[in-house]
Amino acid sequence: MAEFTMELNDEQKEVRDWLHGFAADVIRPAAAEWDEREETPWPVIQEAAKVGIYSLDFYAQQYFDPTGLGIPMAMEELFWGDAGIALSIVGTGLAAVGVLANGTEEQIGTWIPQMYGDASDVKVAAFCSSEPDAGSDVASMRTRAVYDEAKDEWVINGTKTWATNGGIANVHVVVAVVDPDLGSKGHASFIVPAGTPGLAQGQKFKKHGIRASHTAEVVLDGVRVPGSCLLGGKEKLDERLARARERAKAGGERVKNAAMATFEASRPAVGAMAVGTARAAYEVALEYAMTREQFGRPIIDNQGVAFQLADMRTQIDAARLLVWRASWMAINGKPFTAAEGSMSKLFASETAKKVTAQAVQILGGNGYTREYPVERMHRDAAIYTIFEGTSEIQRLVIARTLSGMAIR
Repeated sequence: MAEFTMELNDEQKEVRDWLHGFAADVIRPAAAEWDEREETPWPVIQEAAKVGIYSLDFYAQQYFDPTGLGIPMAMEELFWGDAGIALSIVGTGLAAVGVLANGTEEQIGTWIPQMYGDASDVKVAAFCSSEPDAGSDVASMRTRAVYDEAKDEWVINGTKTWATNGGIANVHVVVAVVDPDLGSKGHASFIVPAGTPGLAQGQKFKKHGIRASHTAEVVLDGVRVPGSCLLGGKEKLDERLARARERAKAGGERVKNAAMATFEASRPAVGAMAVGTARAAYEVALEYAMTREQFGRPIIDNQGVAFQLADMRTQIDAARLLVWRASWMAINGKPFTAAEGSMSKLFASETAKKVTAQAVQILGGNGYTREYPVERMHRDAAIYTIFEGTSEIQRLVIARTLSGMAIR
């Protein structure tokens, strides 16, 4: 087990500096354009693939970093560049985590490479869990998967929403209900390849922020996938469902479902994204406050501005520490006895919203224009308190963990 440390080792520092350079030289110059276009920045993703950032190998190296800091470090640097473009680069990772958390070794080896493609032909993947009437309330999910034993196929029907890369993905990981009587415990995850009959993109959303990231509905109408596309396999699913039924009879011991397992593994990473956006806005505000003069002196000489910057930096550092702690705990198998993963996501998300708003305020009228990036950063930051569990849901998870109540 790696000891928890706040110091990156030499290899991690090298990777951090490499990512920072890519974010500064490639992502940031393209940020305003793709925000305005509201389209997937395929050229930037391809550049990331060429240098090895958008690849299974890079993701795996960071994911399996024994300190747990590889992923949060990478997320912070890329999202420091721009949240929308960065999400287009890392969005495939959520689907990959879904396969890693629930799939067999064969499924991992088969499908994750197809999620990324290669530098000459980049692909993306989508994780499809949320529905029009089932976001945080995963127990209300309506998408159904029914097993056709004669053909060893699963038939999937339903509509997913808020899917990053939904409809344009080469691989969709779809969470569906296989046993409605078990509520959230009766869910399973399936691989649905591009081009599968009955799979279609629904509405593409025009968003307040992270506009360079494609978000859409995914419609599944009589989609048939072979039994091998059930993540984990049918034998494992049958065993899990049987245990869930027994626990339900015995009084309902808490059991993680497929979607919850994915979210639990990815929440500190979302916190790191928020830290990156907050840090970017803070740096713009600090530079502006040191160079912008009013009444014959830099505005940072005014306590009203200086104290805001002091609070911004303090909150960013505190958020990073919570994210790093949760990431270290996760990789080392430490139980989240106080919902430390949700704590990290909650605090970092709220920090990003607050810090970006303060950055706009410090820049005054300039901050409200698109001539300066803090306006875009403020719009982007709003998503962190919403996706992968709202701030209210994070507080609920934390409270129920502390009290010992079941998390459904």
